[in-house]
Amino acid sequence: MRWHLLRALPFAIVVTALSACATAPAPEPAFVSTVPPETMVAAIRAAAGDADAELAVQPLRDSTVEDLRQQAAHLEGKRLYRAAATALDQALAIHPEDPALLQERAEVAVLLREFDAAEVLARRAFDLGAKVGPLCRRHWATVKAVREQRAEAASAKAASAKHAEDVASHSTQVATLAAGVAEADGHIQSCKVAGPNRF
Repeated sequence: MRWHLLRALPFAIVVTALSACATAPAPEPAFVSTVPPETMVAAIRAAAGDADAELAVQPLRDSTVEDLRQQAAHLEGKRLYRAAATALDQALAIHPEDPALLQERAEVAVLLREFDAAEVLARRAFDLGAKVGPLCRRHWATVKAVREQRAEAASAKAASAKHAEDVASHSTQVATLAAGVAEADGHIQSCKVAGPNRF
């Protein structure tokens, strides 16, 4: 029991920190992406592709975790994204190193427009995962979507900047973010491996 609590502690600390941020008064966003978060998540999930055509690792989970995942999916379907995040956080408190749970939580973070948290969760999921297959592509599709959102924001700032120095600064940021998007896209492609031959 004590070992289980120690394993859950690092994630519990992360969840507590994110919750503290979530309960603080949110500043008025300076930029709202032209792409709705639901569209972003649909594209992330579509990036998984055909799981039957390649190797995909499916971990065994206990019934409590599965119930929480189904609850989160149901809540997401009702657009109750904060409640869905809470259900997934409870599941992650039980299995803090489950890449699929972390990815699902990252996607809900996108729905909540918590883009920094989404990238952190997706990269954590990748580090703990098989690094190949459909889930791997979802990890990097999340990172790509977040970086595209940041690049769009930087482009908007560059277009509205009044001083040459500001234009140059934002333009440099756009170029850096574009490189980050290309890097994520490369990782998406490298996640694909052939599955076993079927006769």
